Amino acid sequence: MSESTTTSRKKPLRLAFMGTPDFAVPTLEALIWAGHEIVAVYTQPPRPAGRGHRETRSPVHDTALAHDLPVHTPDSLKDPQAQADFAALDLDVAVVVAYGQILPQAVLDAPRHGCVNVHASLLPRWRGAAPIQRALLAGDAETGVTLMRMEAGLDTGPMLARLPLEIAPDETGQSLHDRLARQGAEAIASVLADYVAGRITPEPQPEEGVTYAAKLTRAESALDWRRPAVELERKVRAFTPWPGAYCEFDGARIKVVQAALQEGQSGARPGTVLDDRLTVACGEGALRLVKLQRPGRSVLEASAFLRGFAVPAGAVLSLPEPA
Repeated sequence: MSESTTTSRKKPLRLAFMGTPDFAVPTLEALIWAGHEIVAVYTQPPRPAGRGHRETRSPVHDTALAHDLPVHTPDSLKDPQAQADFAALDLDVAVVVAYGQILPQAVLDAPRHGCVNVHASLLPRWRGAAPIQRALLAGDAETGVTLMRMEAGLDTGPMLARLPLEIAPDETGQSLHDRLARQGAEAIASVLADYVAGRITPEPQPEEGVTYAAKLTRAESALDWRRPAVELERKVRAFTPWPGAYCEFDGARIKVVQAALQEGQSGARPGTVLDDRLTVACGEGALRLVKLQRPGRSVLEASAFLRGFAVPAGAVLSLPEPA
């Protein structure tokens, strides 16, 4: 298995790319730049989005069209005809990045060298749907990207490369997403070429250290002031930009876009506003709300926010129902 690599031009491969969100776009672009023969791009079908619920193509779909690549948007790859069509592509390999569908065994087995996945964690830690946010929520000091050959299990396949990345103290879900997307893209071309050429031997994942990154839900977004301030500050960063951490006061839902830890114990009831800077007492320590947003409004610094929506010292922010 390779620990690090640099992008380089190798013999072109006949491949399919399978991905959907923004995270997958840099890898697709890297494969295009490397000169591979991309005979098909698979992505999720257009979905209703925005206030008008207009049918919207995925970022990968738009990128593929911009490069005149053929796009396939099957609702499912469990259909025998969809599997036959995929096998007929006669692929060297398929590259999969956040596609959004479970690949049946027939699809995994169709390319000569299988399906290679770019996953946003150092496996076996944070297998599953939301590895970026779960690493931030847990306070991990390091994460990274793993390239692996896919198998039927959830992110259990043997590894081709692991590329570590230090998590910055002010890292948000968005900033870490962008850094990991670039890291995967920088690695894919040379790792793929070395793997197909037999210069990389896939390495089984360790049995120890397995954790699962469950899908994010809006129900997790509420800030529970009974929790330690350090946990809540991580949640604000991890849930930026989506689904967004929030609190409630006087019937209004307030999105917290940025927060800062405040030293010392307040001794006040959790949720109590301690001063005119929106410092809030937590189960342990206190959290200052730095940037906030009301529905349909702009993101504001706390001082500007308070001029339009009073939250006086001594007020108590709502506590969510225990999970």
